[in-house]
Amino acid sequence: MKTVFRIAFLSLLLGMGLLVSPDVQAQEKVSSQVEEMPVPPGGITGLTNYMIQNLTYPSAAKEAKVQGMVVVSFIVTAKGKVENVEVLRGIGSGCDEEAVRVISNSGIWTPGKNGGNAVAVKMTLPVQFKL
Repeated sequence: MKTVFRIAFLSLLLGMGLLVSPDVQAQEKVSSQVEEMPVPPGGITGLTNYMIQNLTYPSAAKEAKVQGMVVVSFIVTAKGKVENVEVLRGIGSGCDEEAVRVISNSGIWTPGKNGGNAVAVKMTLPVQFKL
């Protein structure tokens, strides 16, 4: 039987499922807000399904009974590409790398917008690994 894990989206309470950093990057200038959030392929439901289907609990983490939340940040570019995926808080045993891998391969997003123009947006996503 597969080890059960869940994906936690801390900001579901805020109705979005993703967190926006206070800094929104639009080429060389930085804005303090974004009018329209980037949207993953298929929306939040699509991202959740993608994560459930593609996130693998690393065997080293299973063996060591490592559980917890990996928090990653990334930029959704003005063209919708996910770039600069980094671990802000990790738990080790391969979980950090797995969270980065899955987010890096999450597809082309609908970019965020300010003033009707697509902008690059720095996002934060918590991913929880639980046995």
